[in-house]
Amino acid sequence: MGSQTAITVASPERMNRLGRELAALLRAGDLVLLSGELGAGKTTLTRGLGEGLGVRGAVTSPTFVIARVHPSLTGGPALVHVDAYRLGGGLDEMEDLDLDVSLPESVVVVEWGEGKVEQLTEDRLEVRIERAIGGAASAEDDSDPRQVTLTGLGERWAEVDLAVLAVESA
Repeated sequence: MGSQTAITVASPERMNRLGRELAALLRAGDLVLLSGELGAGKTTLTRGLGEGLGVRGAVTSPTFVIARVHPSLTGGPALVHVDAYRLGGGLDEMEDLDLDVSLPESVVVVEWGEGKVEQLTEDRLEVRIERAIGGAASAEDDSDPRQVTLTGLGERWAEVDLAVLAVESA
């Protein structure tokens, strides 16, 4: 078991900044599994990750292409952004995408990947985004605070202090 930390995120701007801050902890070969309901902020977090990694292209939800690769503009790892929502077959379909080819050189972020991509690697960062306030809100209402739980699994994350992300930077 690696480290775990929970952060209350008050706004989409803070979610984006969390992504940028998280990018500083990531390196090539990392798998980040994002989970949370529609409109929770998964793409906002990934957009911040892309900014933090210095990759090319606007990070948008890859719903219709399943996977989108954003090459680095700074010599760092590329960002591979996957939407596994419509991948019914799990790993077999994931392998058809040839994503494992780019895993060692890339940071791979998978939305809706629970139960589908865990076998790719034992080392992964699981990020769960939930509304901090119970009850259903409309998908358009992104002003509610979010509870973001980051769990690092495997040797890769054993020594990483995720709590640094909870510190509010001025």
